[in-house]
Amino acid sequence: MAHSPAMPSPVALPGISKIIAIGSGKGGVGKTTVAVNLAIALSHLGQRVGLIDADIYGPNVPLMMGSSQPPVVGSDNRIVPNETHGIKTISIGYISPGDKPMMMRGPMLHQIIRQFLQQVDWGQLDYLIVDLPPGTGDVVISLVQTVPLTGAVVVSTPSDVALQDARKALEMFAQVNVEVLGIVENMSHFTCPHCHQEIDIFSRGGAKRTAEQFNVPFLGAVELLPAIREGGDHGLPVAVAGPKSPQAAAFYAMAENLMEHAEAAAAAATRDVFEIS
Repeated sequence: MAHSPAMPSPVALPGISKIIAIGSGKGGVGKTTVAVNLAIALSHLGQRVGLIDADIYGPNVPLMMGSSQPPVVGSDNRIVPNETHGIKTISIGYISPGDKPMMMRGPMLHQIIRQFLQQVDWGQLDYLIVDLPPGTGDVVISLVQTVPLTGAVVVSTPSDVALQDARKALEMFAQVNVEVLGIVENMSHFTCPHCHQEIDIFSRGGAKRTAEQFNVPFLGAVELLPAIREGGDHGLPVAVAGPKSPQAAAFYAMAENLMEHAEAAAAAATRDVFEIS
């Protein structure tokens, strides 16, 4: 009987301490907004950070980071990532900008993800953040087959529809043996600028309850703020303003929580390696 080919073993990237995937079960929950602002917050907290836009079909990182120049290839035939707001970034949007859609099948996606990980000159990084496409498809599988992940963050709004898909993302990471370092509740509530009353447009608190249900950390909630949308649309994410900015405070609190859980996960992985060896 023929044997199926062995799955490729993930290989660590030299110089990169921790790789964090930012995922969601569905689109439209602000996953890229969270990924971009978390990356900038980590950088302001003293970390060396890179950001991969792995959403090949809908690459929004270039717009949100305010960076559009195509990357150059260095003398060693490796891609030099763009650097904006102190973050090294790579995106298919730098290579194929504008409104032209990317139409490709799974094997091509796998090749692009491998290139973004292995053929980009990332240098020394404390964190490499990978902004995943929505859903549970090819890109996630390619990622976990290529490099060992420190962990993942799942982003959801508090609505039951979004949380239903977020639970699928949690189960997906469990199936590929990636530790979920936390859940983020985005668009948690809206404060009326006139009466200052808090309005739960998409419900509220559901992501925290889901975190408790699945026994994973709750990293925090992000208020529905026009400033966050405006920052993403104009290439100036709110986290650029620093931790003292009221609009950015939630992202900095999340970044600190994420660092704590990521450090613990990385230390545990190192202990496991020594015990096996």
